[in-house]
Amino acid sequence: MPSLKQGNSLKVEEESNFLVSPNGTFSSGFYKVGANASCYSIWFTNSADKTVVWMANRDKPVSERRSKLTLHGNGNLVLTDALGSVVWSTNTISKEVMELQLLETGNLVLRNQDDRIIWQSFDSPTDTLLPSQPLTKNTTLVSMRSQGTYLSGFYNFKFDDNSILFLIYNGPILSSVYWPQIVSTVFESGRNPYNSSRVAILDVAGQFISSDNMQFYASDYGVGPKRRLTMDYDGILRLYSLDESAGNWKLSWLPDGVDACLVQGLCGEYGICTYKPLPTCTCPSGFSLNVPSDWSKGCSPPFNLTQLTQDTSKLDFLELPYTDYYGYDLETYQLGISFEACRNSCLVDSRCLGFGYALDGLGQCYPKSLLLNGYRMSNVKSILYVKIPKDFLTPGAVQSKLEAHDLSCSAARFFVSSDLETEKGNGNQYMKYLIGFVSSFAIIEAICIGLAWWYVFRKQAHEELVNMGYMTLATNAVGFKHFTYAELKKVTNDFKQEIGKGGFGTVYKGVLDGERFVAVKRLEGILQGDAEFWAEVSVIGNINHMNLVKLYGFCADNNHKLLVYEYLENGSLDKLLFSDVELGLEKRYKIALGTAKGLSYLHEECLEWVLHCDVKPQNILLDDHLEPKVADFGMSKLFKDINDEGNGFSRVRGTRGYMAPEWMVNLKIDAKADVYSYGIVLLELLTGKSASILLSAFAREYIEHNQLVQCVTEKIRVEGIKEVIDPRLHHDFNKKKLERLMKVALLCVQEDRSARPAMSKVVELLLE
Repeated sequence: MPSLKQGNSLKVEEESNFLVSPNGTFSSGFYKVGANASCYSIWFTNSADKTVVWMANRDKPVSERRSKLTLHGNGNLVLTDALGSVVWSTNTISKEVMELQLLETGNLVLRNQDDRIIWQSFDSPTDTLLPSQPLTKNTTLVSMRSQGTYLSGFYNFKFDDNSILFLIYNGPILSSVYWPQIVSTVFESGRNPYNSSRVAILDVAGQFISSDNMQFYASDYGVGPKRRLTMDYDGILRLYSLDESAGNWKLSWLPDGVDACLVQGLCGEYGICTYKPLPTCTCPSGFSLNVPSDWSKGCSPPFNLTQLTQDTSKLDFLELPYTDYYGYDLETYQLGISFEACRNSCLVDSRCLGFGYALDGLGQCYPKSLLLNGYRMSNVKSILYVKIPKDFLTPGAVQSKLEAHDLSCSAARFFVSSDLETEKGNGNQYMKYLIGFVSSFAIIEAICIGLAWWYVFRKQAHEELVNMGYMTLATNAVGFKHFTYAELKKVTNDFKQEIGKGGFGTVYKGVLDGERFVAVKRLEGILQGDAEFWAEVSVIGNINHMNLVKLYGFCADNNHKLLVYEYLENGSLDKLLFSDVELGLEKRYKIALGTAKGLSYLHEECLEWVLHCDVKPQNILLDDHLEPKVADFGMSKLFKDINDEGNGFSRVRGTRGYMAPEWMVNLKIDAKADVYSYGIVLLELLTGKSASILLSAFAREYIEHNQLVQCVTEKIRVEGIKEVIDPRLHHDFNKKKLERLMKVALLCVQEDRSARPAMSKVVELLLE
């Protein structure tokens, strides 16, 4: 469609309903960024992968159900989610007639009846600058978090306070400029900081020009190709040109002097960037990844240096050849001192985590207060020494366990001993042939090994990127934390107080920071590796709803897989419902409605749909006000076995008495299985009997699931609803409300799953 008029909306379900620029170069609509998540975006229509150039809500994706973009009558363009909450808006108010249009430049604009632009997407870029789009002092290009993850990343391209365009790492803890690397290079390249206009632009011919004199041209300079200047997820700014015949992008410019492994923050603290042949992050020997799916979180040592600094006799250094950590040199940097003096100065300085010693013969000593921006290359003329406990590795150990790096034939050296050089005649000639043969064989072998490494690590890099794709929103979850196993042992007092046990593991009570109670679930039977577990639990950690138990964090230390939840003092529903505690009708109704809302959110509204697969009173926890919170959601994601495909399962899951009939006949499981289990819970709330008793309460012998509805219906028809209701509710008998609850319960436990309502419909029925 050419434009959006006032009072109209673009709905996420209507995939073919989007705006198109006059010549069709750009399209604008909802763009899928996750299993059930979309962002309102602009993309190149003819690129093979629908390359996105702008997003309205990149950090707040909306559900692919009932979300919409609406141009209201007051002139405000508003993006709302499934619940109707405002996620993003242009904040424009006007009494004039307004219209939303996508221009051929890729600029999304709000225009009034006088054709004047009131708002435009060009004023708020994400990671891409398009031709004719100005970059100003008020705008910044911000990279994606990772390939395939559209959240805002940590790399920026913008004007600094000196009016110079810089590439900047803007991490959660530290911020630093990495291009140009030093001030002198600004002047050497002809850049001018003495112009406060701060404006830059890429023209349609591929020339970029800036007020600070930064200037470059596309390698295919000239009017014709569609282009984009993008701040890529790896921290490198690149200019691309589109080959429209194939839909592929070709690199047409990148900054001089920006090496991938010199991009700051890439590998996090202690991390080391190496080429294998692609840039890859590694940890020093004995150190471990903090987050397997996110290298920017760096590495951790299995020791605490602060406890050892008082006794330097217990300290040593791990040697890392051809390695440097850029920046963060202490003021004790010295020139012209011996290696021993450099080593000792770091040893006695509690601030010093390690030191670099240059191999240029000038005696340069670089003590480090922080080991960030690590890289290892054959041309690095220094050795880095990391401070460690003396018993951590063999004293004076040389780092040899960094994963293999590229083999370089040019770096190979062949030496002929002096006694061979004195040989004459046939022996000398023979050695020449021998050396030539060995050299040729070595080169061929190096090439083969290099190709093998390239294949292995390309596959490994791909797998890592796939895992990272599951991180949508997880890393932004408030309070979400990666715990170590040692931390959780301390939190739970060595797993002393058991508060629950189920099919997924045992739950222990713990205390965080000495004041906040938590429930720590020790999982049993996890088949996933750390990376996949991290990816799946990250999705769960980002799911937030008032009727779902909050996940604070997790632990993934080899075989130890644990989840840390909020602690609810009133415990689970079964402990109240099947006890002498008085639970009135209004409280039971509140529990039924809240549980339905929580499951509805899981099924239809959260960013990645989740099946619970074990809905029962034991998994419905109650807070101080008896507000229900569904627990153990997402376990179906964590316990997928090797035969699971899509949303199907190769083995029966759940608890007898609550499981839908389709589990028993090997049908594919969907959200209606949870609806059935919810129906059983609702019957329990109404009758006051547990599921096993409930199934036999209306017959002399144990009945099958598909007979349950008939039995309950018949008993109500013959004896009335009061005869099946919990006697404890007779003094609080509200026939209308009880009949509504019973009607919903019986609908939910239909044998034919297509006859069961969706959980969102259940909520509507309960609120009628």
